[in-house]
Parts: sequence; C-alpha cells; structure tokens
Amino acid sequence: MKGDASLFAAVDLGSNAFRMMIGQPVKRNRQFMIQEVKTLREPVRLAEGFQGGGLDEMALDRGWQALARFGKKLRGFEAGRVRAVATSAVREADNAQLFLASAERHLGFRIDVISGQEEAHLVYAGVAHTIPGADSMRLVVDIGGGSTELILGRGAQPLVTESIAIGSGTFGTRYFAGGAITAQALLEAERVATLAFDKVARRYRAKGWQQTIGSSGTARMLAKVLNANGLNDFGQRGITYSGLLRLSLRLLEIGHVKKLRLAGLPAHRLSILPGGLVLMLAAFKVFGITHMTPSEPGLRFGVLHGLMSRH
Repeated sequence: MKGDASLFAAVDLGSNAFRMMIGQPVKRNRQFMIQEVKTLREPVRLAEGFQGGGLDEMALDRGWQALARFGKKLRGFEAGRVRAVATSAVREADNAQLFLASAERHLGFRIDVISGQEEAHLVYAGVAHTIPGADSMRLVVDIGGGSTELILGRGAQPLVTESIAIGSGTFGTRYFAGGAITAQALLEAERVATLAFDKVARRYRAKGWQQTIGSSGTARMLAKVLNANGLNDFGQRGITYSGLLRLSLRLLEIGHVKKLRLAGLPAHRLSILPGGLVLMLAAFKVFGITHMTPSEPGLRFGVLHGLMSRH
C-alpha cells in the first residue's frame, strides 16, 4: 500500500480522537467516488488535556505517539496526496505551536490548523459526496469533541455554516467529570447547549430543510446505540428524539458511565456519550428535528475529496 500512486490520505486531528483515512478514487456510473481503503483511529482525547488554556504533557505525548504511528503508514506517500487538518482542540490551545512543531515531525507532513468555517465546508463537501441529493435542502450536524458544525446546504453547495465551540469531549469533562451522571448536570449542560444553538438557529429556520444528517462519530455512535438497544420507536432507524430521551433516562437510572451496559457501545466511546447525547438533544430541540440519518465521516471524506479534485 505504501506509496501506491492511486492512494490519498486524510489525517484528522480531532479533539477526542485522531483518525486517518486512506482512500482511492473509483469510477461508478461515470461518477468518481471515494473508496475507503483503510481507516485508523487513535483515542488521543486532546480535549481532556486542557489545563489552563494549554494542552497538558500527557495529551501532547498521546498526540505525538499517535501521529508517529500514522507517519509509519504514510511512508512513501507524496506530499500532494496527504492532507492533515487539526480542529478545535489545537485551534484553541495556547501551546498549539509547541504541539505542532513536534507533531509535523512525527507525521512527516504539514498539518493545517483549520478554522471552524473551513471545517464546516469540508464536512459538507464530504457529506455531499457520500449522500448525493441534488435539489433538497439538508441540515448537517457535526458534533465533534470540541466544536459543533451546523451546515445548511442544497446539493453540493453549503448555504449557511456555523461552528460553535461546544463539543462532546469538552462537555463530558465540564459536566460529567469522572463519569458521574446526575439529573442536575444533564439539565445544566442541555441548557447551556440550547442557548448556544439558539443564537444561530433563526438563519437556518428561515430557509427550512427536508433532511437532517449527522456526520460525526457522535452521531454514528448514538444511532448505533439507539438501534442496538431498541430505544427508537418501533421500526425507526437512525436517531429519533424519543430514542434520545429514552437513552438519557437509561443514563440517569444507572448514574455512572462505568456501570453502563449498552449493546453497540465500545468502551472507548463511554466517556463522550453523556456530552454527545446532551448536545444532540439540544440540537433536536432547538432546530425542531424529529429524525436524523447518520452518515459517513464528513470531514475526512471532504479532505480526500479536495485532494482528489486537485489531482
């Protein structure tokens, strides 16, 4: 695989995890599609390492080690076929330069720290590529570890984009420290998230949309948990409001993430479940969503799409 001339790689330095997707362009029905060849995930948890505005030593070290492992897999790739992007945790860290200097050395490629707006555009490009819908308006919700992107678009064109600095990792640390789940924390976290979404919601409601898509790991995790545990209303797939409410009741009954026994929930996702759930509930409430379809990872497909289009 190393150095194969048809391969491209996207590296996503997220606030919960670092991921790398290697893909290649294939032709299907005269359209070029991105075929996923390999995906790697490293649970770096950068957002957990925020100490007084900077990333702590353990978080820095976890990040560097993960990138060194990715770098080994990317040996032989040309620079023009790899793009690495860093999102909110690196955007907001006081010691981002310290992290990046070593990070680029370990990875062997340049790392772009992208703005929330560029992140939103890349997410939408990835979703538009994987779920082509020519004419209908769609709302894409991307709940990441440190920020949430909201994109309203039609076809391949994003029309309204926002990036809000709240995420499943940061909310998990702030409201559910150590994994304890209380009614008071759930209500307070949802209140704060609702206020943040409320500030931007009017522009979206004014245009309206026909379909809602969740493009982050949080959305895919929630859909999987709701479906695997029969929490949606009978016969419904994806993410529903009633399913989210049933899941939050389940969390409250149990009271701690370590005691949770949910089908379809891997151990590495446990710590981000309460924060992700609260943000999703707030988004459903503010935007009046009843059903959401989970999609392939928007950001990584968007980065690969950009690389392939340039070639």
